[in-house]
Amino acid sequence: MSNNHPLVSILINNYNYGRFLAEAIDSALNQTYPHIEIIVVDDGSTDNSREIIKSYENKIIPILKHNGGQASAFNAGFAASQGEIICFLDSDDIFQQDKVKEVVDIFTNNQGIGWCFHSLKFLSEESEKFVQQEPTGLSGKYDIRSDIQRGKLKNKLPLSGTATSGTCFHRTLLERILPMPEEINITSDDYLKYTALGLSPGFILLKNLSLQRIHDSNAYTLRPDKAGLRSKIQILTAYWMKKNFPVLSKFTNNTLALGMGMYWRYVDGGIEAESKKLIKRYLSSVTPLDRLELYARAFYYRVKL
Repeated sequence: MSNNHPLVSILINNYNYGRFLAEAIDSALNQTYPHIEIIVVDDGSTDNSREIIKSYENKIIPILKHNGGQASAFNAGFAASQGEIICFLDSDDIFQQDKVKEVVDIFTNNQGIGWCFHSLKFLSEESEKFVQQEPTGLSGKYDIRSDIQRGKLKNKLPLSGTATSGTCFHRTLLERILPMPEEINITSDDYLKYTALGLSPGFILLKNLSLQRIHDSNAYTLRPDKAGLRSKIQILTAYWMKKNFPVLSKFTNNTLALGMGMYWRYVDGGIEAESKKLIKRYLSSVTPLDRLELYARAFYYRVKL
């Protein structure tokens, strides 16, 4: 880190979450760490979001754009940012007051890391519908680049996954990843997280520094068609990661196979047209032997899932 008090950019992405947005912005404004800028990207909302954003005047940096999806919001927010550390916040989530301070300490005390992912506490409107499992393992520095590049991720990290509001990046790493393909229009943070794991060492912090709100409008968490959506996300992520970062192709082969296997197992009617096109393009870019192995893995996942 260049100094012990780096500027931190908090990027809030929002689409029609006006009922939650003010609480998200307030949680960013109320951080105990003072050297921050707050960038709120509104992705073409049709509710009262833009009135809420306007009410904060010069306390935040507003970006008002046409609807283009989460990836386009990430790209726009990062392009407008100046911070050495970037923290993402979904507009229906909340930062704990010491979140940024703790993240800055992690980056300051662990030279050379490019990312910091932490756990989140679920804030559920209907708690009986969602039970949280606490992560097990150890906080600390992790470098799994060689594992990712060999196609292996399972059991390498104590956090199997973390939501957008638990991800933080050093600017130098994020400059290698963004702008990202805007075709990844849902759960775009998978592309950010997996690419970061393959390119840089980082830090896992098993501490709930954010509150992830669980509600019936969540785009992914409570969707009834979760298996089909997860499959689409796997295929999108695999295709674009391989295209932009060929060094991670062994990992993306596994990711694509998992997406195909999930479709075959859980989704009536098979793979949707958009995903079929990406699979075809992907398969055309690999060797016959890799293609055979990929199909074998997909059939394996279909049976084992």
